[in-house]
Formats: sequence, structure tokens, C-alpha cells
Amino acid sequence: MQLRVDGRIVTPGARKRRAMLAGLALAANRSMSLNRLAEMVWADAPPASAMANLRSHAAGIRRLIGHRLVARPNAYELRLEPHELDVIEFQRLAEEGRSRLTTEDPTSAIPTLTAALAHWRGAAGEGLPGGTTLDSRWASLEEQRLQVFEELTEARLTAGKHGDVLSELREHLAAHPLRERAWGQLMLALYRCGDVPAALGAYRDARARMDEQLGIKPGEELDALHRAILNRAPQVSYTRPTAVTATSPTPVGEHRTAGVPGWTVPRELPADLATLVGRTAETADVVAALTSATPSVVVITGPPGSGKTALAVRTARAVAAGFPHGQVFVDLGYRTSVTSDEVLGRVLRALGVAAADVPDDTDERAGWFRSLAAGRRLLLAIDGVTRAAQVRPLLPAGPGPALIVVGQRRLRSLEGARRITLPPLTATRAGALLAALAGPGRMAAEPAATAELVRLCAGSVLALRIAGSRLARWPEMPVAALVNQLAEGRGRLDLLTYDDLSVRASLAAGVAVAQSEDEVAGRLLELLGTCPEGPAEVDRAAAQLGVSSHRVRQALEDLVDAHLVHRDGPGSYRLPALVRDFAAEMAAEPLTPVQDKAQPIPYTG
Repeated sequence: MQLRVDGRIVTPGARKRRAMLAGLALAANRSMSLNRLAEMVWADAPPASAMANLRSHAAGIRRLIGHRLVARPNAYELRLEPHELDVIEFQRLAEEGRSRLTTEDPTSAIPTLTAALAHWRGAAGEGLPGGTTLDSRWASLEEQRLQVFEELTEARLTAGKHGDVLSELREHLAAHPLRERAWGQLMLALYRCGDVPAALGAYRDARARMDEQLGIKPGEELDALHRAILNRAPQVSYTRPTAVTATSPTPVGEHRTAGVPGWTVPRELPADLATLVGRTAETADVVAALTSATPSVVVITGPPGSGKTALAVRTARAVAAGFPHGQVFVDLGYRTSVTSDEVLGRVLRALGVAAADVPDDTDERAGWFRSLAAGRRLLLAIDGVTRAAQVRPLLPAGPGPALIVVGQRRLRSLEGARRITLPPLTATRAGALLAALAGPGRMAAEPAATAELVRLCAGSVLALRIAGSRLARWPEMPVAALVNQLAEGRGRLDLLTYDDLSVRASLAAGVAVAQSEDEVAGRLLELLGTCPEGPAEVDRAAAQLGVSSHRVRQALEDLVDAHLVHRDGPGSYRLPALVRDFAAEMAAEPLTPVQDKAQPIPYTG
């Protein structure tokens, strides 16, 4: 854990404070509850003073980084830009390098993957308390590092640098002797260096290690490589890659006649969810819009947690074969600070433009993008959009490219876009989603409790997914037991958090956008949180806030557009159920520490 402020390294403090800062950084720009932070700081049960200690650590962190640490109700949020966190930069460079491996010139991945590994200074989480919930994050990051090392080795072997990789591969395997891919790379490098006995000996070493530690034999791929080396098969000999000629259109701009990038085929779509229930009509509408002959723009909008991103990924994967020139996926994280300039730079790098060649001028970036995308079947998916201006330069200028925009607002100023609004799931579809996650027999056995659980989740796909995951974790717990805990109300949002899924964090992102764009809208949400059961009347709210009725009506309509408020009738508005819970937290005074309710009480019969 290392912190740089204004270019200099500063010491955050004791190990527990560093662990808290690490946990907040890994969840950057999302609220992290005190209960979850405690699990990241203490290996055993947190002491009675845990909440007070965390607040003390937060005060110490704030002295170093100022306003970037934001206090939330019983939670904190660390505000960071993507380039300010080495984890994000490592993952961005790794993904960029990985996409280059699939191009006609895989050796172009070498500088990018090398830059990704340069962000590592030691083992993930080194110097922080062990035995906490952060351990799984460190293990995941270590696995990513090992994969990137092996992908870089693959690129270097393709470039003919067989002798250069030998010592690094041996060190790698000494620390991680069960990495079959690395054993195969070592065998190939030795064979291509002319040391056939050593290559065969490496296979025997791999076989012995796996038998000794796992009691298994090497996989078919390593066995096939062993046979090919024994037979001196042509496919294991080195063949120098053919020269790649750039065929992309040449962008026109000052001093840009040289160094024009070739076309990289990005494959950036995230994994599809195994369970996506109740969005059949919306899926068909998005697919139809994306496959039309005219320039295609689709805006997917809906309340926080309604499954907008899942629908975008599902439909993008469904039509991916029709976009052979690549698919780019960018998540803006609902950050209003992200500019179209940054989005264009991210997309250009995905398409093969080296970071040093990306123009500084926004208009020139937009021109480069239009030249590269002209006539190509390229699919862009931009998630977490807060303003139309962030994506306007990416609008297709002619047939070929298509654009999916995901955001809470409808972004009506994007002319010609097809808008798909996701409503809350109906009771029937919500029950089907719970059954898919926790088992149909279990839900059918308790129809009344299932119906109440559906009601408490208020049609939110995210809330239902979390509830279903909790039930799947505790297979012996009755559905009614979870319903009873959720029905308590005050701790509902604590229970609607599971691993990295959080209804509170999703709502916080949407509310933060509304607050940043309009102070009156933020104050209105807090006001509605003080009287969450009844509708808000414009004139009464205006009197309480000390502004005009017109100003309040404008702010309320903006909140309606962001799916944070429902219009109840002429001049009357109401909070949706889960937004009501979050607004009540916003309006409440800081609570004294209470027993952690984040985990359901296991059913013991």
C-alpha cells in the first residue's frame, strides 16, 4: 500500500489505516459501509471500538487527501480518477495488451504488457493485515499478474526472444510450479534455443511437480507439446511473423501524416450474466436497433439496479458476430467529471492508437475516431453515462458503427437514438429470477414469503439478485427468515449487499450525480427522506427549502428523468421504495454503532 500526494510518497499510518485506505481504493467512487470496512481491517471479530477506530482512521486519511474521502451514512467513499489508482491502470494496460495479442501483429502487445507489470512493486497486499476479506482481492490480483506475465512471455516468444525469457520463466516457475502454461512456454523456449534435452527435462519436471503436489498428470495441451518436441514437429519450430501493413484510413490533421495506427480488433465485452430474466422484449428491441442498416444509437435507461448494464452486455454479445471490426466497452462509473475528450482517448487506444499518438485537441480526436470508424462494423458500449456530451462525439456519422449508451437519464438531446427504458420487474418475473438463483422448489415451498420478498425488493434486479444469492448461500434458511430481517426496514440496505453487489452503492452513485448537478435536487431528496411515507407537494417543498415553486418543480422533474422520483400526479411526487430507504439514511443523524446486520442469521433449525 503506497500513497502519493502531489508527486511525493506519504505514509498513511498504521497497518489498519493502510488496510482501510486499500479497501476504499479498491471500491473507489462507491460507498463502503463501516461493517464491510471492519471486515477488511480486522482478521477476527472486530472489537467493540471498531466503528470509533474506523472514524478515527478516516480522519487521519482525510488529513492527507482532503475532500476526496467523502462521509456517507455509516459509510465512506474514496473519490479517485481511473489513472490515479495503479490497480485500474494495470488492468487497463493488461486488457489493451491482451487485445493486441489477437491482432495480426501480436508482438505489438509487448510494450503495453510490460507497462502493465511495471505497476507492481511486490506482492499484492504486502504489509497489510492478513486473514481479512481483502485476502480474496489480493489473490485475484496476483492471479491477474501471473496471467499478464505469461501473456507477455507469449508475445516475446512470438517475437523470437526465446533466450531472453528463459531466466524469468525459471524464476516464475520456482515460485508457481503448477502453472502449466508457463511450463509449456519454458519447453518451447528451450527447444527453439536448440536445447532439446532440456526441453524434455522441463516436461519431466512439470509432470513430477504436478504428481507430487496434486496427484494428477499434465493436461492434454502440455502432453501434445511434449509429443511434438519428441517428433520435432514443424509447428513447434519458430517462424518469424510476417510484416503487418496498416490498412486503416489515414486521419487528416496537422503533423499527422506519419505514425498513423493500424487497426486493432478489440474484444472488450464483459462476461454475460448466466441469469437474465424478464427482459425478452427489451432485448429484442435493442438487437433490432443495433442490426438496422441506418446509423445505430441505443440508449438503455432505467432506475439504479434495474439491470441496464446486464442488458447492454447481453445484447452486445448477441450481435457481436455482426461487428467483426471489434467491440469496445467503456465504463464511466457515473462520474460527471469524465469528459468526451477522455472517452475519445480511451476508445482510440482500444482501436490501436498508441497513447503517445492520441491528439491533444478534442476536435482532432473526434476526427481521428470518425476516420477510423467510417464504414467499419464497430460496436461501442459506453456504460455509466451521466451527460449526453460525454458520448456525443461517438455518434455514428454513417452506416457501419453502432453505439450503446447506458445511463439513468434518458439523454433526450441525443437525436435519432432509440431509447429503451427498463421498468421494475413484475412480480412474476421477479419470482422467476429468485427461483433461478435460489432454486424453484425452495421458492414454491414458501409462496407467501416469496411474494413478500419480491415486494420488499421492489422490482429491482440488483436487490433480487442479492436476495437470491443470500438464499443460495444459506440453503437451510427459510425464505421467511430473510424476509423478517428485510422487513425491519432500518437495516434493509445493509442486507441488500453481497460481495461486490450493493443496492446502497448503486443508489449512491445515482444520487451523487443528481447532487453534483443540482443542489436543490440533492436537498429535495434529503427532505423527502424525512417524510418518506407520503407524497411531496411542490408548494410545501418550496416553502421548506426557501426557493420558488418553479425551481422545485424543475428539480423534481430532473429527478424523475433520473428515475429517483416518481410523479404521483399533478404537482405531487413520491420516492420509489428503495430510494426512500436511502433518502431516509441521508436525512438521518449519524447513528451510534449497532450490531452488524450485514449477514443473515444462519438458520439452525
